[in-house]
Amino acid sequence: MIVDVAEPGDERLADYVRLRESSLRHSLEAEQGLFIAEGSKVIRRAIEAGYRPRSFLLAPRWLDDLRDLLEAVPEVPVYLVSEEVAEQVTGFHVHRGALASLHREQRHTVAGLLSSARRLVVAEEIADHANIGAIARNAAGLGWDGFLLGPRCADPLYRRSVKVSMGTVLALPWARLDDWAQAVPLLQQAGFLVAALALSDDAVSLAEFAPRAAQATRLAVLLGSEGHGLSPRWISQADQVVRIPMRAGVDSLNVAAASAIACYELGLPQS
Repeated sequence: MIVDVAEPGDERLADYVRLRESSLRHSLEAEQGLFIAEGSKVIRRAIEAGYRPRSFLLAPRWLDDLRDLLEAVPEVPVYLVSEEVAEQVTGFHVHRGALASLHREQRHTVAGLLSSARRLVVAEEIADHANIGAIARNAAGLGWDGFLLGPRCADPLYRRSVKVSMGTVLALPWARLDDWAQAVPLLQQAGFLVAALALSDDAVSLAEFAPRAAQATRLAVLLGSEGHGLSPRWISQADQVVRIPMRAGVDSLNVAAASAIACYELGLPQS
């Protein structure tokens, strides 16, 4: 159902208002049970992953590219706007000219991932949406089974998380931990060898740990916050502390970059 919209204040565009204001969007999206996908490729991945669209906000030039998706859901409104109107509504230049509002779903549980996964990435307190999206993309691309997030981690379904992940966070199984304090023992009780990525004095190198990880039926890698890294509690509870050796006076990598290296080195062998 294609609808031309000329006014940025049109109430039908409410799902897309002020997308850059994360605090506003967090409350709005949680209350309304929605999330936003940006770009035709991400929109396509969201629909293919089974998320149900509420509406689309498109510049006319994207109609042909997404026509097959739009024709499959003829009851869903497609709001056609100029790029100027899109910018006024969202608060930034939507250079890709394509947005979709989709129904938010929690598809996986902690218990489900603990029972089925062999390789898990576990984030303790990562606040940056871009880092959450990049970690999800790394985990998915390198064959890991899922992503567990601490209670205070950023939202994997926030627009920037989804965009940076290129939509892979919509297919990668993830769930949010309820109890931060018992997260590591919970993993161990489920049979996971737990490795904390940190700069502790007793940390072994990633290369030194890799043979032990290869023998582990189940492995979880813990990732800490952008500023302070992992908490002392999670480090002390882990089975092994692991570091990525650094050079040239650099002490550490961005957490997303570190996750890519760890997922590559410690993943299951490809068949």
